[in-house]
Amino acid sequence: MKTLLKNAREQKGLKTREVAQLLGIDQALISKFESGTRKPTKEQIIKLASLLEIDFETIMVAWLKEKILYEIGQDEFALKALKVAEDEIKYVRSSSSKKISKTLQTILDEIDVLKAKLDTFRQFDSFRIAQALELEYTFESNRIEGNTLTLRETDLVINEGLTISGKSMREHLEAINHQEAIGYIKHLMEKNTSLNEREVLSIHNLILRGIYPEDAGRYRKVQVMIKGSSYMPPQPFMVSKEMEDFFIWYETYKNSLHPIVLAAEMHERLVTIHPFIDGNGRTSRLVMNLILLQHGYIIANIKGDYDSRMQYYQTLETAQTKNNKEDFLLFIAQIEKESLERYIGIIGQ
Repeated sequence: MKTLLKNAREQKGLKTREVAQLLGIDQALISKFESGTRKPTKEQIIKLASLLEIDFETIMVAWLKEKILYEIGQDEFALKALKVAEDEIKYVRSSSSKKISKTLQTILDEIDVLKAKLDTFRQFDSFRIAQALELEYTFESNRIEGNTLTLRETDLVINEGLTISGKSMREHLEAINHQEAIGYIKHLMEKNTSLNEREVLSIHNLILRGIYPEDAGRYRKVQVMIKGSSYMPPQPFMVSKEMEDFFIWYETYKNSLHPIVLAAEMHERLVTIHPFIDGNGRTSRLVMNLILLQHGYIIANIKGDYDSRMQYYQTLETAQTKNNKEDFLLFIAQIEKESLERYIGIIGQ
């Protein structure tokens, strides 16, 4: 691996201090990586692969090989242990193959490389760029749910405090509420607050504030049918139990699943429970994006145009009615990948 790193750096015409500056890694560490006296962390190796344009699979195989050799060395039982480990890895991969397909894993690997690149550009983060992208997110998320405000009108309502002739008070409140909910999840991200029932109810309270005051931040007490779907959510008396299981699931898997899969799963599980009388979609997308932000990713903005909306709904219904989440996980992963590519393109100019 040390040769791989050094050759790639030299081919790029970079000095070790330049690599160190670009990645925010101490120059002495870069030299030690290339001499083989120090092993990079996984995060560091992903950053190096992105900057030096090294094939991701090649560098990861080399990194894992050296990690294994470092741990087991020349122990007399090393080969037997490796064989047992190989069998267990094959078993775990086969038992989890229904969750992570090769196609999904490929996209997740591409996202990891993009995130590593994003981390090198963090110094160029701009409040105005973030504000514009958050405005787009509010516009698109509300458009999915039928809000007819245009992007420009959404801007005028939120940032200028204007009312738009011919638009309902509800549409105005949906724009204002959603933007405040984005601010709230950013606040939770900055405080590193773990997702819990109180925070989900607070997000929902912001979404429905002034629209359905009696239902804002409260679980529904009546049966509902998801519009345009053949899926019937749990009965009202089951909602509290379903939500309890929802948070148990999160605590169980929050440190073992890839953040993109975790975020998408939490979105799908929450919207499938459909715990609220209204605002389930917006709340689920905000919960998903809170998890993404907490892990250093950016907001995954699902578009509200007809084709995007239909694909979103169809992949959700497949997950709900056929117990097959593959299409939905792929959909969310692709949205996050496109969002990362766009953001890096903007701040990297």
